[in-house]
Amino acid sequence: MLIVGNGKLFTRNSEKPYIENGAVAIEGTKVKAVGTLDEIRADYKEDTFVDAKGGVIMPAFINTHEHIYSAMARGLAIKGYNPQGFLDILDGQWWTIDRHLTLEQTKYSAMDTLLSCIRNGVTTIFDHHASFGQIKGSLFAIADAAKELGVRACLCYEISDRDGMDKAKESVMENAEFIRYALQDDSDLIAGMMGMHAQFTISDQTMELAAANKPDEVGYHIHVAEGIEDLHDCLKKYGKRIVDRLMDWQILGEKTLLGHCIYINPHEMDLIQATNTMVVHNPESNMGNACGCPPTMELVKRGILTGLGTDGYTHDMTESYKVANVLHKHHLCDANAAWGEVPKMLFENNAQIAGRYFKAPLGVIKEGAAADVIVMDYDPPTHLDENNLNSHILFGMTGRDVVTTIGNGKVLMQDREVKVADPAEVMAKCRESSAALWKSING
Repeated sequence: MLIVGNGKLFTRNSEKPYIENGAVAIEGTKVKAVGTLDEIRADYKEDTFVDAKGGVIMPAFINTHEHIYSAMARGLAIKGYNPQGFLDILDGQWWTIDRHLTLEQTKYSAMDTLLSCIRNGVTTIFDHHASFGQIKGSLFAIADAAKELGVRACLCYEISDRDGMDKAKESVMENAEFIRYALQDDSDLIAGMMGMHAQFTISDQTMELAAANKPDEVGYHIHVAEGIEDLHDCLKKYGKRIVDRLMDWQILGEKTLLGHCIYINPHEMDLIQATNTMVVHNPESNMGNACGCPPTMELVKRGILTGLGTDGYTHDMTESYKVANVLHKHHLCDANAAWGEVPKMLFENNAQIAGRYFKAPLGVIKEGAAADVIVMDYDPPTHLDENNLNSHILFGMTGRDVVTTIGNGKVLMQDREVKVADPAEVMAKCRESSAALWKSING
């Protein structure tokens, strides 16, 4: 029995949200019991005790939109790259990187990203992958890294016609093969979706091929109206708005996740709501790419299941929380905006989104839930309880405050020491792989 205790326990369970000197008993991959430290120690014999040392014990974070393939972009200067807009950013940087990625580079991109997730208390990700340099086997390489490091991952490959129909077909088949593999996996650590880049790079022919090869149990993960160019393309080519085109191709639905949704109108929101389709907001990315601010507050107000992601910009969900908070206040010129909506997205909606692909309850510490627990080294100067926890996270915590990360009942990091890999060895391999990637791009 693994016991995590001697800290302020926040469960995200409305029936028992806070225990001043709390503890969690973990058996196998699930939470066995929750109570005071004295109660748990009296009822359960501990094989291992993780001492929170008076810090904050809470559920691990979930990131509903990641980009592992971007890991080796840090510090990269691409010759001739001088973007004049969002399409230039895509083609000049991100598509240039993914066109050169090998399987080994994909693997180490995953190792770097997932180590950073562990260090920031993230134990579940939804990743949207692209490596047109080597498509086949890329999702399996990421899945192997996820299993090795103990991070729960829902994966997909980014289907696109941008590099020709042969690669579009190969992308569809990579998704289909991985989805079938994930559906047979009983670890509750791996899931698959039919990934798509964005409608402006996907022809009707490719839409049809994807639909024909998608197992019924899963949905799609696609970027929607991230840039105004996406909307203009759809109106020009098809005489309809983006969400209407997705509706016509039966892409919408409760298992489908739409990324960004910046340039959508109320009619499209109605379709998303009526089909119970999920949306994920990526505030830092939208600002960094100068794409605009989505109507996220309206989506949440309408009851559309809207989560919070990072788009690969960071692996620290507290950072995404902070940026979303100020973005919508600034955009709406309303100091009251985002106080309730963003933490709902991060702590409630991300868990609901994950619940559509993983069996065990996530984002909560209660009996029977997945044993995904973190400890934050946080000693507040003011009173802290269940009523003001979100404010403390927003203004007082960062991902670097995570000292212990437990995923699926396994200690992945304790007292800032990663237990599932040798970080120095992994980083050395990452630098070796990234150097080869950079050389292949710049010559």
